[in-house]
Amino acid sequence: MNNTNRLNLRIITIPPSIWADIARIDELKGRWMASTQLHPQVLGRLKRFVLVTSTGASTRIEGAKLLDEDIEKLMRGISIEKFTDRDVAEVKGYYELLQNIFDSWQDLSLSESSIKHFHKELLKYVEKDAAHRGEYKRTENKVHMIDTAGNSIGILFDTTPAYLTPGAIRDLIHWAQKVFEEKTYHPIIIIGSFLVEFLQIHPFQDGNGRLSRILTNLLLLKHGYLYIPYISHEKLIEDSKPDYYLALRNSQKTFNTDNETITPWLDFFVNILLKQSQMAIDLFSTETIEKTLSEKQLVVWEYLQKVGEASPRELSQNTGVARPTINQIMEKLIGFKKVERLGLGRSTRYRVIV
Repeated sequence: MNNTNRLNLRIITIPPSIWADIARIDELKGRWMASTQLHPQVLGRLKRFVLVTSTGASTRIEGAKLLDEDIEKLMRGISIEKFTDRDVAEVKGYYELLQNIFDSWQDLSLSESSIKHFHKELLKYVEKDAAHRGEYKRTENKVHMIDTAGNSIGILFDTTPAYLTPGAIRDLIHWAQKVFEEKTYHPIIIIGSFLVEFLQIHPFQDGNGRLSRILTNLLLLKHGYLYIPYISHEKLIEDSKPDYYLALRNSQKTFNTDNETITPWLDFFVNILLKQSQMAIDLFSTETIEKTLSEKQLVVWEYLQKVGEASPRELSQNTGVARPTINQIMEKLIGFKKVERLGLGRSTRYRVIV
C-alpha cells in the first residue's frame, strides 16, 4: 500500500466524538471572527506574551530548562549566565522563528524548501547543529520521552530509516498540499495527520518536535484560526506532556500494521485545539477587558456594573467623564458584548449584559 493510501485510510475511521469537537472549534472560530477585536495594543501585548510562553514551553518539552521569566530577560538583551549556551541558543532560534510565523504567515507556505528553511532558522544559533541545519538526517534517530530534568526516560518509537526519509517527507508534503488544495478533508484533520506522520518520519537529526509545533502554528493560521498568536498552543502541550507522549505512542505503534490508526493522537490534538479556542474566546471576559481599559474607561465600566443600568447623563455625572467620552466608552463595551444599548436619542440607556 502506498503512502497516500495509508494516510487517507487512517482518516476514514475517525470517531464521531472527534468530529463533534472539531465542529465546536469551528463554532468558536466563528465567534472570534465575528466579535469586535481587542485593541491592537492589547493584541500586541498578548502576542509578545505568547512568544515568550510558547518558546519556553516548546523548548522545555525537549529538555531545555529556561523559565519564561528567563526567556523574557534574554529577549530584552539581559545575559543569562546560569544556563548553558545550547539552552539559550535553542530559545533564541525558536523565539525568532515563531515571531516570523506570527508576523508573516500569509507569505509562507508548506513546502519542502520552507520546512528545510524553518529547520535552519530554528537551529541557527546552536553550534553543535551547524553541520545538519536544514538537512535531512544521515543517521538513524529515535524518539525519546524527556522528563522535567531533561533526561530521557525511554524510547517512544523508532523512526523512518535515514535512507527512506527524503522520499517519505516529500510524499507527506505532496499529500498535504493536494488534500488542502482539493479540500478533501477538514483542515484540522489534515494538520493532525500531517503532524503525526512528520513526527514518525523524524526527518532531521534534531529539532523535529520543536519544528512540528512551529508548523502547527503556521498551518492553523493559514486555515483561518487567527487567534493562534494570542493563546499558546505549546503551553497547553507542555501542561499535558504525559498525554502528548502517550497519544503519539499509541498511534505510531500501529503504523505499518493491519490496524493503523491515528485516533489516539487526533483525540489529544483536537482536545488541545478546543481548549485553545475556548481560551481565545475567554479573552473577551470581564477580567481581560478590565486589563485593557484606560483609567477613565475603567471608572465608567465599574460604575455601570454597580448600578446595572444608566443613561449617558447619569454616567457622566457620577463618574466625572465628559459625555462625548462616555459615548466612545459605551461603543467599546458594546463591542465587547458586555453592554447593550436601550432606546435611541435622549432616551438612550445602557445596561450591563448578565
